[in-house]
Amino acid sequence: MKVSIFAVGRMKSGPEKELADRYAERFARAGPALGLDFAGMAEIPESRRQSAAERCREEGAAALGQLADKKLILLDEGGRNLGSEALARMIGRWRDDGVREIQFAIGGPDGHDPELKRKAELVLSFGAATWPHQIVRMLLAEQLYRAATILSGHPYHRGGQG
Repeated sequence: MKVSIFAVGRMKSGPEKELADRYAERFARAGPALGLDFAGMAEIPESRRQSAAERCREEGAAALGQLADKKLILLDEGGRNLGSEALARMIGRWRDDGVREIQFAIGGPDGHDPELKRKAELVLSFGAATWPHQIVRMLLAEQLYRAATILSGHPYHRGGQG
């Protein structure tokens, strides 16, 4: 199963990008043995439309253009807060059920377009706080790597604070 990330906003060079890239690379190396292939990250710039609704609509249309037949998982502060093991089981179940591609989508500062939320298989939260998209990318990349280690029985995830 291919796993990709779609993000509104460009990630500049720096420690946040380095850490996100490090975990994405770890996931890319660990995933194939488990039937999980990292298909990369697509970025679009934030919309410059005047209203928040227009910005969300434009960014949502771009995400839908990337979607095709992929199962969509949105990251949103109002989503479900799943533990690492539950997320890993969900990814493993999708893979085992023959899902070919999943795409995680990180919205811009105004969030996600309601139409995009309706098309999502899952709206996922990393807590009730609002996080900068750079940190969300780091968290998501780490959770994808962690999911691979959970599914493989690797000791990286020991069930403690994660």
